Amino acid sequence: MADSYFPRWRAQPNAAEGRIVGTDERLAWPQMFAMGIQHVVAMFGSTVLAPLLMGFDPNLCIFMSGIGTLLFFVLVGGRVPSYLGSSFSFIGLVIAVTGYGGHGPNMNIPVALGGIIACGVVYAIIGLIVSAVGTRWIETLMPPVVTGAIVCVIGLNLAPIAVHGVSGSNFDSWMALVTVLCVGAVAVFARGMLQRLLILVGLLMAYVIYAIVTNGLGMGKPIDFAIVANAAWFGMPQFTAPVFNMQAMTLLAPIAVILVAENLGHIKAVSAMTGQNLDRYVGRAFIGDGLATILSGVAGGTGVTTYAENIGVMAVTKIYSTLVFVIAAVIALVLGFSPKFGAVIQTIPGPVLGGVSIVVFGLIAVTGARIWVVNKVDFSDNRNLIVAAVTLVLGAGDFSLKLGGFGLGGIGTATFGAIILYALLRRKPAQGPVA
Repeated sequence: MADSYFPRWRAQPNAAEGRIVGTDERLAWPQMFAMGIQHVVAMFGSTVLAPLLMGFDPNLCIFMSGIGTLLFFVLVGGRVPSYLGSSFSFIGLVIAVTGYGGHGPNMNIPVALGGIIACGVVYAIIGLIVSAVGTRWIETLMPPVVTGAIVCVIGLNLAPIAVHGVSGSNFDSWMALVTVLCVGAVAVFARGMLQRLLILVGLLMAYVIYAIVTNGLGMGKPIDFAIVANAAWFGMPQFTAPVFNMQAMTLLAPIAVILVAENLGHIKAVSAMTGQNLDRYVGRAFIGDGLATILSGVAGGTGVTTYAENIGVMAVTKIYSTLVFVIAAVIALVLGFSPKFGAVIQTIPGPVLGGVSIVVFGLIAVTGARIWVVNKVDFSDNRNLIVAAVTLVLGAGDFSLKLGGFGLGGIGTATFGAIILYALLRRKPAQGPVA
């Protein structure tokens, strides 16, 4: 009998005992809802931080992340567990084409939106090609040593953002470390479902500790709950129409290559963790991500990508049920209509959110290394050694390149550098006859 388009999602009765929950399985619904919340928490920091850095509306971007995730879920037939959130790959070029100064709303967002849509179109076209001819050509360009390095670089490149965010004062730095310890304690010493909710529970523990220390004992910056009281419960997201500027479109469209590498690396990581070959869904995943980016750009949101943060959560919870991401997406949709929730999230202290980011970004980097381990990448081969070494330093050091009006940030330089370097070194010269 042929497989149905969507899985049947069998109930997994012994999930609390630490067994893997597969993509076509599910927990009890209360546990599923709790996992959905944790995935919202995991994606929230980056999905909000990226638009803030570009001057976009964070609440709208949360809303569009939910829309994009549901669209992705439908196009892959519920077979690939992924959450789509704001992509950091767009930040440098969006700031360049809009001239954003870094404070308040970005007045030139419409110009960036046209470029984001162009990127989504290119991405979707690549997905159609992959669906027609397969992934072999992509795998030739981006084997495990390359995809692992790119995924690892994403975590390392984001690391300074997390560290800088908690370095404003000595108090902030210590509270970030307290948050890291809270998450770590839950991960190691908790059991059952509590352990699987390590990020959410760790964040709540750190939040309470922060409130006691600041609001109660008068140390550091106290949490301001007035913004929650003054915010409305319901409100429409603020949509923005795109403007199609050829220069902006030309600059932003090539980001599709970076998104392809990210998505392929994420799918390979999930395949390695679940033991399932997801290659046949790669084309549809690219199309879903591309269409989600187009839709986000049309509405006024950032470009989106499959989130390594949520893959990091799956790595430690061992819960890969795709239904969890439907729940997370619906939660994001509801939250996008609630300025009150946006205000609640704004009360999460920067050091606490930064501490969680340190853990999650670290998990991203380790997920890249896991790709190497699972695929048994041979680092005694100098080709692999050089590609990985150079890629990690380019990305972690945020090495940037400019050529005329075109520029690449650290992730972009590392991505293209890894692909090109591997292609150049891939073929060994033929050995001459022995004398």
